[in-house]
Amino acid sequence: MFKTRTLAALLLAGCAAQASAATDVSKVIASPQYKAAVAVLDKQHDQIVGDIIKLTEIPSPPFKEKARGEAYLEMLRAAGLTDVEMDPEGNVMGLRRGTGPADGPLVVIEAHLDTVFPEGTPVKVRREGTKLFAPGIGDDTRSLAVLAAYVRAMNAAGVRTKRDILFVGNVGEEGPGDLRGTRYLFNKSKYKDRIKTFFSMDGTDGSRIVNGGVGSKRYRVTFTGPGGHSFGAFGLVNPMVAMSQTVVDLYKVEVPKSPKTTYSASVTGGGTSVNSIPNKVFMEFDMRSASAEELGKLEQRFLSIVSAAVDGENHARSTREGEIKADLKVIGDRPAGSTPADSELVKVAQAAITANGLKPELNTSSTDANVPMHLGIPGITIGSGGSGGRAHSLDEWIDVEKSASLKGMLPGLTMLLAMAEMEK
Repeated sequence: MFKTRTLAALLLAGCAAQASAATDVSKVIASPQYKAAVAVLDKQHDQIVGDIIKLTEIPSPPFKEKARGEAYLEMLRAAGLTDVEMDPEGNVMGLRRGTGPADGPLVVIEAHLDTVFPEGTPVKVRREGTKLFAPGIGDDTRSLAVLAAYVRAMNAAGVRTKRDILFVGNVGEEGPGDLRGTRYLFNKSKYKDRIKTFFSMDGTDGSRIVNGGVGSKRYRVTFTGPGGHSFGAFGLVNPMVAMSQTVVDLYKVEVPKSPKTTYSASVTGGGTSVNSIPNKVFMEFDMRSASAEELGKLEQRFLSIVSAAVDGENHARSTREGEIKADLKVIGDRPAGSTPADSELVKVAQAAITANGLKPELNTSSTDANVPMHLGIPGITIGSGGSGGRAHSLDEWIDVEKSASLKGMLPGLTMLLAMAEMEK
């Protein structure tokens, strides 16, 4: 009887939370201020497209986001935010004050400044009808322009919220950046103790809600040995063998399908010539999981495999000129986490997407939201709307056809205002 009542209570609580979220969203959408803000977005759509093009054409490779950051800083300042600044890590941000206490709970919405493309990549935007083509235009430049548009629309419509909203263009989301900008925001920034709700806007899919954070561990392992002539020194230990054995043994490891856990031997190099036993070779490895526990287990298994492969080669061949050694360097460490599907934030996001005529889909991925998820702070990643494709490729594109583009922007604005407690 107790279990039945407990289950019933949980179901009722879940239904109540869902109904409350839907009510909050309905109130936002029904308000005159929200409707006025939507009208501003509609009126300023050409400006939004112009901002996308302007920012896209400022190169922003990993660790060199400053030029785009400076342009975005001026964009946020012109939109009407206060306390606009670039922090020591390179994040650009501005505050929109609410009516609550100046030290009260803060809502953060951010999009990342960096792209995956190295210096020298051509970033001139090409237009074909309503489609715009350029590296990084959808991941994540469109989102930057949409956030600035939200600020202008909210100000023009006289929208007031109880909570402060911090708009951020962050650095270091892609690859080697390892979420450095968002880590700084939560661990070192002046706002770190105030953030209670977090949105990352990344990509275009307006129906997607990323509430599961895929964590990752990445290693560069350098195997060294004495080296020598392939004929004259035959029989000496070979670092290539230890590296190869590591790959073979890693790929024998069975990992769970749920939570999805993966590994990959990804990049390799080394050696001096075809007729030499190499004295140094390297390989990079990637391990991922939506579960911090499973990721930890896989990492420990990997480390033991490397150690065993080195020991095995040192016992299999001569070490008279020296032994095989392995130097392991962590080159990526993204925390895993999740925001529960029954949390207020996810329910509000689902209600906002549904209310704007789209079908919400929960998802797991590796995004800036990993950081708050890992810290137990409600955080999700959402899309900026419209459509796009070929992300992380030179022919990346987005479609800025006005009706679909505008429709895709509205869920993000709706859920932002609901979580910031919009006032009538």
